Amino acid sequence: MADGNITKDMVYEAVAPDDFESMLELDRYGARSTCFDKIISATHDHFWDPLDPKYIDFDTPFDLENVAMVPDHHVMALRIPYVSEALSDPKQRVAFINHMQLWGFSSILHGEQGALNLSASLCHVLKDQGAQEYAANQTREEARHVTAFAKYIKVRWGRPTECGVVLKALLVEIIASPEVYKKIIGMQMIVEGLAMGAFANGFRYNADPLAKKLFQLVMTDEAFHHKFGKIWADRTVPQMTEAERCVVEDWAAHCCQALLINQGGPQQHAPVYEAFGLDPERVLDGFEEMRRNRDPNRKMRGETNAFRVLVKTLLNAHLITERTRGFYAGFVDMDELAAQGLSMPGDAIADEGIRFLQGINFKQRAEEGARRLTAAE
Repeated sequence: MADGNITKDMVYEAVAPDDFESMLELDRYGARSTCFDKIISATHDHFWDPLDPKYIDFDTPFDLENVAMVPDHHVMALRIPYVSEALSDPKQRVAFINHMQLWGFSSILHGEQGALNLSASLCHVLKDQGAQEYAANQTREEARHVTAFAKYIKVRWGRPTECGVVLKALLVEIIASPEVYKKIIGMQMIVEGLAMGAFANGFRYNADPLAKKLFQLVMTDEAFHHKFGKIWADRTVPQMTEAERCVVEDWAAHCCQALLINQGGPQQHAPVYEAFGLDPERVLDGFEEMRRNRDPNRKMRGETNAFRVLVKTLLNAHLITERTRGFYAGFVDMDELAAQGLSMPGDAIADEGIRFLQGINFKQRAEEGARRLTAAE
């Protein structure tokens, strides 16, 4: 733990970002691990191109002015009488819901940009060739996510919103951190875990068919990114000392709290309220009233609830013990999550998406092979 990395497996050995000389060590070239090979080779099955309409057609229409992307009850602010009454006009209400969706998609875009930079930073520090190749692969996949979400927002709204201050601070902290465990837990497990929940929720409830397709395609990649973090946990957590485990658990809880504030903190959406003529202070008072009247035993429900999926990710990785269980139990039913086993709600959606991609990619490879054969003849 001298370098703060809590390295328990040589697969995750790291060097300083500017220590390129270590990458030139001759013994390193003959010591490539194989534990990420299946994830790396599977990239051919879930390849997709956001600029190719065979995979996703960004010309797919959607009536943004008259159709709400999600039901009213998915927008917490509409549960406040002041907000609901002020937005009684159906068209204005649709506009408010869809503008809140713009904020959500923008947060996803900023998160994907963070994942791209984080993956690239791992390429500079991970010494094992297999781990480094995986990180390079993920960097490419995150880059297409940034392209896809940026294009989706441009098609539907024209321009994204600013990154929330809480999310921005967390992404900067994770990417800048010299400790590899912070990068892997913070991004590969927590941010990716929250994303899998958000994408599964969007796939199920968003009324825009283009959004549904985008969520599913991104999930085909994220499911593998998620596995990278799980491999780290399986190889690292059981070997930690109690002191190291406390450090890791506290970091995980810190990241979760930041993301929870970013997702549900009403102050994050003040610019949206102002754009619709709402007094942000009155909206915040309404949220405070809801908090006071909230049943303390009420938990987050729904298998695709984003934060619930995130907590399940940490539970499956054994990154929640009795020491930190109480923090998460305030939001979700921990016993219920534990009883559900290892399966994640987004797995089935991702699997269906992979089959869709395999069909396209297999056909394309067959056509390319036929053209090469014809040219040779």
